[in-house]
Amino acid sequence: MEKVTGIGGVFFRATNPEKLSEWYRVHLGVNPIPSNEIQLPWIQEEGPTIVAPFERDTDYFGKETQAWMINFRVRDLAKIVAQLRQAGVEVSTDHQEMPMGKFARLHDPEGNPIELWEPRR
Repeated sequence: MEKVTGIGGVFFRATNPEKLSEWYRVHLGVNPIPSNEIQLPWIQEEGPTIVAPFERDTDYFGKETQAWMINFRVRDLAKIVAQLRQAGVEVSTDHQEMPMGKFARLHDPEGNPIELWEPRR
């Protein structure tokens, strides 16, 4: 069976797409969509990716109206959390290491939930 090889993009609505795209670039290092053939899109490192539907009434994403949440893999959760906090971004961490690794939670400027994941090595 032919199967997909990875995530090709994450697309969602935004009130101010250009400003939000810049926030993702500045704080998380995610390049925006290239506007010419010289610019590169964000290139992710190889690693695990979880695809998991949740029950419709889950509170895991935060607001009841929130239909999605993105999870970014990171190499060093403590370093990126410190970097985000220094930039004034509110981040909460789960101090207990889970079987799959360490996690932190934040929201982008439009209130979309973001989870950071340092996989267990």
